[in-house]
Amino acid sequence: MRVIRKEDVEEPFLAAKGEIIYEMVGRQPAVAEAAKHGLVHVVVPPGKYSPAHYHHETEETYYILSGEARFILDAEERRLGPGDTVLILPPQVHQIFNASDVTDLEFLTVSAPPFSLDDYHLTDGS
Repeated sequence: MRVIRKEDVEEPFLAAKGEIIYEMVGRQPAVAEAAKHGLVHVVVPPGKYSPAHYHHETEETYYILSGEARFILDAEERRLGPGDTVLILPPQVHQIFNASDVTDLEFLTVSAPPFSLDDYHLTDGS
């Protein structure tokens, strides 16, 4: 049995807009490898956000652990808090903001198939 803790992820991915992404399960050999799904723990510091993006293949589910989020899915905006879950289907454009100036936003993302940069498309075309 392999137990993975956020603290065990040696090199979290630091995204351009401020997210800190800990891949817990997925395609990386340093974590628990899985071919059909992935799990990441995301920390968004106050005032930071993810860029608007979409996926052609990947389905995602976000589960808010702590903090308050402003979430946009295909131009519909909602506030999310602890215990809230949202399903994101391809090719829905989505973006999440930390709505607090004080506390981190933390959430889990389950994806199928596992996250891949090849299926991460910014809405600005990059």
